[in-house]
Amino acid sequence: MPRSKLKKYFKIALYLVIIGLIAIVSVNYYVKNSTRKYIHYSIKKFPKNDVGIIFGAGINGDQPSKYLKDRLDAGIMLWKAKRINKILLSGDNGREEYDELTVMKNYCFNHGVDTTKIFIDYAGFDTYSTMYRAKHIFKIKKATLISQEYHLNRAIYIGQKLGIKSAGYSANQGEYLGYNYVRFREYGSVFKSFFDVLRNREPRFLGGEININGESNYSKEDKR
Repeated sequence: MPRSKLKKYFKIALYLVIIGLIAIVSVNYYVKNSTRKYIHYSIKKFPKNDVGIIFGAGINGDQPSKYLKDRLDAGIMLWKAKRINKILLSGDNGREEYDELTVMKNYCFNHGVDTTKIFIDYAGFDTYSTMYRAKHIFKIKKATLISQEYHLNRAIYIGQKLGIKSAGYSANQGEYLGYNYVRFREYGSVFKSFFDVLRNREPRFLGGEININGESNYSKEDKR
């Protein structure tokens, strides 16, 4: 290939990369700027909500990862302080050897949460799926979203756009392994979620309604 053509293609590729980076940064700025005010760091003056949603975040055997443990501890604390009445646990149990939901259920039970107040979303494979199913399967209209700070902007943005009035509670406690990496990766996740919302992506797994105002599905093997 002639050198002039090679140079031309390189310039085109470079321009595309620059345009892509500008788009990613712009979307992230918009999402973070529009959701920042809904993130809370203290229980003082924290708004009451009927439902708190805890997102899965990895397990080590039959124990939650530090990310997940801190999310669960924050949710349990909010429940005990009567800032939320019910907890929706949402995570991945797509493989027999990897079952976030059983670990999350057991942790809440072992820390004193009334199991009739715990609901289980067995198909929360990503944040968008969790929020979409919260709206369409569990019929949630308002929720407290419980996660680390890096993740809350995206979760709140998706929730608000899907019609769930969302407030976020930061579960950050101390240092996290790979936290800078997950913060960096979040730029791509926010960008993807922006387009998931635009095209109203439907999750792969839906199933029948489990109304959050009805009977808890904690004890049911309803793993659709």
